[in-house]
Amino acid sequence: MTATVQPRQAAFLILAGMMMLGFTDNLLPYISSDSSLWQFHFIRSSLVLSALIVASALGAGALWPRKPLAVIGRSLFQAGALLIYFGCIAIMPIGVVIAGLFTAPLFVLIISVIFQGKSVGPIRWLAVGIGFLGALLVIRPDPSALDPISFLPIFAGLLYAIGAIATRAWCEGEHTLTLTAWFFVMLLIFGGIGILVLPGGGALGAEGFPLRGWMPVTGIMLGWYAVLAVGALIGIGFVFRGYQVGEASSVAIFEYSLLIFASFWAWTLWAETVPLLGLIGMGLIVGAGVIITLRSDP
Repeated sequence: MTATVQPRQAAFLILAGMMMLGFTDNLLPYISSDSSLWQFHFIRSSLVLSALIVASALGAGALWPRKPLAVIGRSLFQAGALLIYFGCIAIMPIGVVIAGLFTAPLFVLIISVIFQGKSVGPIRWLAVGIGFLGALLVIRPDPSALDPISFLPIFAGLLYAIGAIATRAWCEGEHTLTLTAWFFVMLLIFGGIGILVLPGGGALGAEGFPLRGWMPVTGIMLGWYAVLAVGALIGIGFVFRGYQVGEASSVAIFEYSLLIFASFWAWTLWAETVPLLGLIGMGLIVGAGVIITLRSDP
């Protein structure tokens, strides 16, 4: 029996999830000065996985995948994208980072054409060009002082796109709880590797967030980790539920509200503003993504 599609409820759930994630992602600066990216992922993932294990024990779904290698491969790309995402948030405006991540639909289209032989018409190719123009307006690279770090959010978008394609191509039939759990397992592993390889201590400050290993843990820091873990669980839970009750092509559009919510909270909490060119660029990225998502014909 086919489940009833509930577009209004789906839209509300996605918007609620994006609002929660936009808020909690903006809390990262509270720990980025005296913590580390790797410690953050290790501790937060441990907390999230503990909750998912309890949820699985209560019957919410299985944790072990049907196709372990496929799920692990998908998780590598998705976790890599989020590793870059959170590393960039510590040193770049969050609106710029999210705009780079949201180039993922553009890469999905390109990869689908090159590696899956799909046919794409001129309108969607035009959308790809518009989207990348928007990305350049957001990051505004200076040719006289080109900084590769500026392009890291776009690279995160590429990894996220590969993970999205892998989800559809490799992981059909896997439970959402399984995919979520292994995504956080991979982040836990990445965090553990960073802790072991990188030196602890060192100079404090947000710039050193991705360069440090294990740092002294305080009660306040653990509190922030817990808040970030709970926020991630609630936000992701809303998003997954939205996809369950709505059509994927329609629901995906509402994910772009993360740009609005994250920019709003960045302005409210940190007085971060987005310049006019950046706003235009974000608009172009959103418009391109909407066109690609809705237009299924060649």
